[in-house]
Amino acid sequence: MSEGEQKLVDTAGDYLYAIKNGEQLPDANWRSCRVMLTNERLVLSTNGGKQAIPYSNIRLLDDDAVLPEEYRDTTATPLRIGSNVILVDAQQVDSFEVEFCRAALHDEVILTKHPAKVGGVIQEEATWSKARFRLDDETIVLGLPGNETVSFPIEDVGTLDTAQKQVMGEQRAVVEVEHTDEEGRSVETHFSGTNWHTDALESVLAAAIEKRQNDHELTEMESQVLMALYSGVSPFEMSDFVGIDVEEVEEIYQRLLETGAVDKVRERTEVSLNAHGRNLASEAMNER
Repeated sequence: MSEGEQKLVDTAGDYLYAIKNGEQLPDANWRSCRVMLTNERLVLSTNGGKQAIPYSNIRLLDDDAVLPEEYRDTTATPLRIGSNVILVDAQQVDSFEVEFCRAALHDEVILTKHPAKVGGVIQEEATWSKARFRLDDETIVLGLPGNETVSFPIEDVGTLDTAQKQVMGEQRAVVEVEHTDEEGRSVETHFSGTNWHTDALESVLAAAIEKRQNDHELTEMESQVLMALYSGVSPFEMSDFVGIDVEEVEEIYQRLLETGAVDKVRERTEVSLNAHGRNLASEAMNER
């Protein structure tokens, strides 16, 4: 590896050329390989040699309809490299696509507006600036101008939205990320840049949210309690606010604790919404 290059993922896997020089290869064979992701490139190593491909030459495939039909439902990740498309399968990682995006975003300079919202209120004075992006130990770290640093755990991401907006005089995709800041406030940080930046960010953050989900289906009253907490109702005022007795409220809090939607603040009665809970509350509000 070159000086300053960092190894981020190193695992066994397989790869296959599904398209080569613009032509489908329906009879291509899988090849076992060592798959390595650094902060600069993807490396595929076999007994016959090594392919080292800079991230600047790689894009996620946005339409699998171009693949031969037998490869469209595969769990492998399709990557476009010029006029070629390769499928990469790394069995020892939960999602190669997510790991690839994390590695390719490492130390990238992207566009950031922080905080774009505080408590749901648009911050008119907030402006777009360049920021160096890192995802270290499950924490997003943004290096902003003036040596300012903003960081928050990826598990603290509550809601995630994308939109087309004016950014520095151009229409761009914007990824809107809700999380809490160091003061415990619900804030939004907005990200933009190239289409590759926003696609990769959305892939990484959506995977983090999906990983938190479980099969618990909220009852009507649980949804009301979550929405009330999300709106700022005190846990101590919940009984009067939703019209049920204190014992039933505490039973709901216990179920929400087991679901992972709230965190316990004190032994009885007081809880606080976490990222998962904010996401569930937002979804419940959108359904009404």
